[in-house]
Amino acid sequence: MNISGRTAIVGVYESARRDAPQVHPYQIQMECVMGALADAGLELADVDGLCVAAGDWAEGGGVNSVTEFAEYAGLRPTWFNSTDVGGCSYIVHAGHAAAAIAAGLAEVVVISYAATPRWWPLTTPSFDPFVLPAGPGQYELPYGPTLISAYALYARRHMHLYGTTPEQLASVAVTFRSHALANPDARLRAPITVDEVLASPMIADPLHRLDCCVVTDGGGAVVMTSAERARDLRQKPVLLSGFGSATVRTQLSQIDTDLKTPAALSGPAAFAMANLKPSDIDVAQLYDAFTITPLLALEDLGFCQRGESGAFAEAGQLTLGGALPCNTDGGGLSSNHPGKRGIFALIEGARQLRGEGPGVQVPDARTALVHGLGGTFCAAATAILTI
Repeated sequence: MNISGRTAIVGVYESARRDAPQVHPYQIQMECVMGALADAGLELADVDGLCVAAGDWAEGGGVNSVTEFAEYAGLRPTWFNSTDVGGCSYIVHAGHAAAAIAAGLAEVVVISYAATPRWWPLTTPSFDPFVLPAGPGQYELPYGPTLISAYALYARRHMHLYGTTPEQLASVAVTFRSHALANPDARLRAPITVDEVLASPMIADPLHRLDCCVVTDGGGAVVMTSAERARDLRQKPVLLSGFGSATVRTQLSQIDTDLKTPAALSGPAAFAMANLKPSDIDVAQLYDAFTITPLLALEDLGFCQRGESGAFAEAGQLTLGGALPCNTDGGGLSSNHPGKRGIFALIEGARQLRGEGPGVQVPDARTALVHGLGGTFCAAATAILTI
């Protein structure tokens, strides 16, 4: 079944909260759901599909998170999805929702997320879920890996293979901060320089503090329905024209030595479905938990050759007026990052095509690529939106 152009994003809402002490994630999530439905001109009673993945700490849910939130919201969805592959889960949900709507299994699907890691009392477990002391993880546990050290290893390997410099990594943070300056809800809005990024404390060599995403509370929601119904609703429909997803590994010992990520699988699938190519994309929202993250995505998605992403970013190609304006709201490095940022990339992709970017707005944008990852480049999802 070809789902290209058969479904549309008709409502989006991003919480303005960045610091929400003592507010349960489900309260923020419900605010976002109602906001997205109001944006679409729909009611809670219209919703028959629900996508939620809130099984991680600070997200308020558990192993049955989709049923827990449905109960909280007073919903009884007849189609639901709780696929959880980390930060890209909500882009995965968009693809799955599009298939369900096209197949007649649902008519109005809400995709929602919230987390409050800045205060959540149920702290993260003392172990890393990727390196459990049984199964494959036991062979990496003695080396003491952490999430950020894993990304640092990717960055150092990229430097070794391709000559990428700390200055090029820093240029990503500087660019996305410049996009956040006009976003009233961005967590960080003071301009920064490459020298200031390099002078910030080292967290995991070669990643400095300003190479790392902010930690915020927050949430967001997206409403999807059929392209036919979308034409009668309040907002300009943003069509899901291409989608791809992939998982490749969990353990660091299994990475491709040339640093190929699952974007190399999800990206071509999305482009093929949309019948588009990288040069057709007007604006991109790329997951940016760390400055190395969007660089690898640029290469695997075909926006530049392998090893050239550092120079691509340093040359200003990710800025407004560059070849690929990227993370126009400030991204995870400056705007918000409660934990799984894919929902916000999806929201900003739709806002750009509606001409409503809160940071910088790409003039006359008609195509947007939204890309997310999960874990330490374990999973990826790519969506292409069009108007």
